[in-house]
Amino acid sequence: MALRDIREIGEECLTKKCKEVKEMTDRLRILIGDMIDTMHEAEGVGLAAPQVGILRRIVVIDVSEEGNEPIVLINPEIIEKRGEQTGPEGCLSVPGKTGMVTRAEYVKAKALDIDMNPIEVEGEGLLARAICHELDHLDGHLYTELVEGKLMTNEEFMEYLNANAKEGDSE
Repeated sequence: MALRDIREIGEECLTKKCKEVKEMTDRLRILIGDMIDTMHEAEGVGLAAPQVGILRRIVVIDVSEEGNEPIVLINPEIIEKRGEQTGPEGCLSVPGKTGMVTRAEYVKAKALDIDMNPIEVEGEGLLARAICHELDHLDGHLYTELVEGKLMTNEEFMEYLNANAKEGDSE
């Protein structure tokens, strides 16, 4: 497979609503393989097609420890959400930045797999966060729209974590 260029904030393709996939083609299979390789190479846990400049409703996610359990979601739709989690979030399309974002703690999504068979994916914690984050990309939204407080550089975020850890130690 080939690595694709990851589009960054400010590029128009990241603000567009993606088109539904009607049928699986060889080109789309290659795209999906390339997306998985690109996500892993960039050390991400998710990647949506518009992040590589393709306006199709395709997402790949891999939150496994070894990075060897990719989930492919075609035309995904969230059908259930429960609870809340607030935590740090970043994005391959917003390099070097982190922000605090509140997402659902539990998510259930329906989609098609790479063979266009219906599937459901359920996730909690990081998987729920990744599903919500990646599906937002398909509608032209970035996590930066949801950041609570300020968007921080990674260095600022580490300082923030260290400061809060020290406050927690004194209690």
